[in-house]
Amino acid sequence: MRLRTILIVGSFLLLVVLGTLVWLDHQPPVLSRSEEKDPLSGQALRVNFNPVRDRSPERVAAATLNAMRAGRCAEELAPWFQDYRRSYAQFICSAERQHPIVSYRLFDRDERPPLVVLQYKVVRQDGTRTYPEDLFITTQRNGAGWAVTRYGALY
Repeated sequence: MRLRTILIVGSFLLLVVLGTLVWLDHQPPVLSRSEEKDPLSGQALRVNFNPVRDRSPERVAAATLNAMRAGRCAEELAPWFQDYRRSYAQFICSAERQHPIVSYRLFDRDERPPLVVLQYKVVRQDGTRTYPEDLFITTQRNGAGWAVTRYGALY
């Protein structure tokens, strides 16, 4: 009798977990944004992400951020130096040298197919002091993968 009860409860819990995963799989990448807004920017103060979202755009953006943090801006933006974004890439690399990224975390995500705009909270260094900043990276689906198409920082 005891084993049967354990099996029934275990089966029920398994169904609840599987049902939740199926439900989450059909939800958007951002499950909710808080009603509380930042008084200056008007943006939500808290964002809850779907734990089973497609993170492909986030991985591409993180690779770019890691390259910037490691001082490999020119290598990361090499394709930009070959097209109309040349002066934009030069500006970014110059500013990244002067204000390097110390740390970053994903804060928000906005789906605008075929684009995904990712908002990061970064900490930068300026000489001996550090300061927080919002940084926006736009990724675009290109064929089978994703590519960074815009790097929006407010140095």
